Amino acid sequence: MLEQGLLFTLLLSFLLTVFLSPIFIPFLRKLKFGQSIREEGPKSHQKKTGTPTMGGLVIILSIVLSSLVMAGQFQNIGVEVWLLLLVTVGFGLLGFLDDYIKVVKKRNLGLTSKQKFLGQVAISVIVYVVLQQTGLSTEVHLPGTNFAVDFGWLYLPLIIVMLVGASNAVNLTDGLDGLVAGTAAVAFGSFAIIAYSTDMLTVSLFSIAVVGSVLGFLVFNAHPAKVFMGDTGSLALGGALAMIAILTKMELLLVVIGGVFVIETLSVIIQVISFKTRGKRVFKMSPLHHHYELSGWSEWRVVVTFWLIGIIFAITGVYLEVWIS
Repeated sequence: MLEQGLLFTLLLSFLLTVFLSPIFIPFLRKLKFGQSIREEGPKSHQKKTGTPTMGGLVIILSIVLSSLVMAGQFQNIGVEVWLLLLVTVGFGLLGFLDDYIKVVKKRNLGLTSKQKFLGQVAISVIVYVVLQQTGLSTEVHLPGTNFAVDFGWLYLPLIIVMLVGASNAVNLTDGLDGLVAGTAAVAFGSFAIIAYSTDMLTVSLFSIAVVGSVLGFLVFNAHPAKVFMGDTGSLALGGALAMIAILTKMELLLVVIGGVFVIETLSVIIQVISFKTRGKRVFKMSPLHHHYELSGWSEWRVVVTFWLIGIIFAITGVYLEVWIS
């Protein structure tokens, strides 16, 4: 029965996104919510200027509707689902404000980094307070072992690092058509398996709802993209991914399953440090996916390669937790 529910959740969220996107895309185009492309980016991206953005609104709406409907069908909607929705919608709202300022107010940088960070931290603190009330353990386990360390009050900064870091990492990765949609589907699918194996059924349902939603979005976001998810979608997905890792007590496993996002972020950090300390760039451009584009790879080749790398990381993560443990 539960397996059928997971399948139905996947289909429901996928179909919701597929049916809603053709309604939202013309609406976004009519409102002139078109993407501005950085002049310093790859020249091939300039033709994407004007492509509707904020498509993450469809992703979020699909996730909220499908997860609430299906979680309510199988058991009472618990605090886990409400926390997941809080983070998804909260980070999505920050992303929406960022997109809105960029597109409508014509301020290319959107929210300032300080404004965005404060919003992310505020949501993280709320999450910590709620988790304290539910009695969630502050222990952090080493994947594939029985070794654990109790972080105590340090669990708050860990939550902040995870939620802020993951949302920004996914945001940095969102630079090519279909890149985040595909890698996110793989990562959330992995956590769905882990949550199911540990009897966290509502978390598994939510994870599957995200998978269906991003796969539905991929129908319109694959190269050449008809719509971009924008910061609205990427911040929401990153926050949700970290929240699932927190709820399933797989905090460290997030680094493995989200390996593509980690690598993309590290490439930016390495590039900045190298340029500021040595005056030289390590990569032709960061994040890393742009380096390969400028090295002569087609956009589609880069995307598919990163999807495959994401699958390898996901399999490794599931293996460490489900099979070894």
